[in-house]
Amino acid sequence: MAILQKHGKNSSPDLVCLKEKTTDKTGVAGGHQKKWSEPNTYWPRPLARVWTVVLLLGTCLLYCARVAMPICAVSMAEKFNWTKRDQGMVLGSFFWGYCFTQVLGGYVSDRVGGEKVLLLSAAAWGAMTAFTPVLAHFCSQPIFSMTLARFLMGLLQGVHYPSLASLCSQKVVESERGFLMSTVGSGSYLGTLVIGGAGSLMLDLYGWESVFYVSGMLSVLWAYCMWKYLLKGEGPIITLESLGSGGPQSKLSRRHWLRLFKQPAVCAVIITHLCTASTFFTLLSWLPTYFKDTFPDAKGWVFNVIPWFVSIPSSLFSGCLSDHLISKGYDTAAVRKLMQFFSMGVSSVFTLLLCGTTTFPLAVAFVSVTMGLTTFSHSGVSVNVQDLAPSCAGALFGVMNTCGAFSGVLMVYFSGYLIEATGSWASVFALITVVNLVGLVTFLAFAEARRVDIDSSKGRYHNIHI
Repeated sequence: MAILQKHGKNSSPDLVCLKEKTTDKTGVAGGHQKKWSEPNTYWPRPLARVWTVVLLLGTCLLYCARVAMPICAVSMAEKFNWTKRDQGMVLGSFFWGYCFTQVLGGYVSDRVGGEKVLLLSAAAWGAMTAFTPVLAHFCSQPIFSMTLARFLMGLLQGVHYPSLASLCSQKVVESERGFLMSTVGSGSYLGTLVIGGAGSLMLDLYGWESVFYVSGMLSVLWAYCMWKYLLKGEGPIITLESLGSGGPQSKLSRRHWLRLFKQPAVCAVIITHLCTASTFFTLLSWLPTYFKDTFPDAKGWVFNVIPWFVSIPSSLFSGCLSDHLISKGYDTAAVRKLMQFFSMGVSSVFTLLLCGTTTFPLAVAFVSVTMGLTTFSHSGVSVNVQDLAPSCAGALFGVMNTCGAFSGVLMVYFSGYLIEATGSWASVFALITVVNLVGLVTFLAFAEARRVDIDSSKGRYHNIHI
């Protein structure tokens, strides 16, 4: 009974009883080796904390490299005589590349280990960032070389978050996943702040090239340190043989992938993540314009910095809170839903408050609370995919992120159409609220935390071989 109470929230009672009866000292249950569930495959807590800091720094540098182009776009446009359309083509090409490698990055990470994919991709996009000024100066058509470079950056960085999801599901125990994902997720806000401050200073003092050189070389240095000190110099080589033969996670066939997507809980995390990403991209893209239109005399650094300062501690707090509740015995699914309720439900209240006439300090406060609460999704839907399918968490997260990226781009465009058609920002904030509520209702109704990548047909329990 004690075992059922401890694990019943994540697996069926029959499966728990079977594990209790058949698991031996080597972690073999029912005659099938289950490397994905052996306790000794998880990092011990001290090592997990080291990896958390390293991955936080890596995500910070990821955003430093990503945001380098937007920061330097104006200076580069003056240098190369780009029009607004040219700037838009260069900046937008990143997101098209970003969509294409999400699933592939997650799949490869599930097969060979997320740390290898993270290392190789970081070395590649770091080198690409440092090499960007060279491409711009030595190409006869800088607009084409920069568009291609940003597209390749999107391809290389697209594997980052699916690899994180895969690595977390393989190496981190359930009760600590919320803290790791929320902490690492806060690196995106930290990186935006760092490159916004230091990058702007380097831009003024040393020119736009320095922003790319510094952020790119620091990223390559981070990859080298991770290889040298955490991977102990092991070769991060990914071969076709390693992809085709086993690996740390089970293989998934097309038939069982279809069965996986028929699970209501899996569809719920995809839809909810799609809604979360759409609303986040919309706020990220249009809030600076909202402040400039509504409060033309306001200082830009106030509304561009304060919300991100709030987001960092908010993200850390959500991870600590979710892990604490789970460690105290609360149902995992209930905790995930609670985090998502704050992320999409409570935040929508403050988004709606922006529809009314308000003062600049109140608008900044409402936006800061909205962005801070949005980070609770790192401990909600973003972690839930690891609860449902740890054997293919990376690939499944890649599917979620691809859908979120495409829907985010479409919603950003549609929001611009609403602003022009209605002449009111209230229509955009109302749209964000509706999309949030659709995702929240779906998650509350169908989300679960039990594993669905277990084949329970005919009373047998083993890895799905998809």
